Amino acid sequence: MAYRKPDVQTQTRHRRRVQIARLEADLAYFNARLELLSAPRSANQLAQRKAFKLLSEMLARRIRRVRQKAKEGG
Repeated sequence: MAYRKPDVQTQTRHRRRVQIARLEADLAYFNARLELLSAPRSANQLAQRKAFKLLSEMLARRIRRVRQKAKEGG
């Protein structure tokens, strides 16, 4: 059986799946960090918690956008 180069649409779907997987891994990391900082004891930990929460929310929105774009076929 000869190797066939994937078409552009297949490559786009693959890249999108990988992108979503990476974003989900990042989101899991930030959520884990938030759990570790559930009761910040210093100003630095409080700042980290605030930053991780913001990044987590931004990643969740980005994942929703990428998934929506995939559903729309774009």
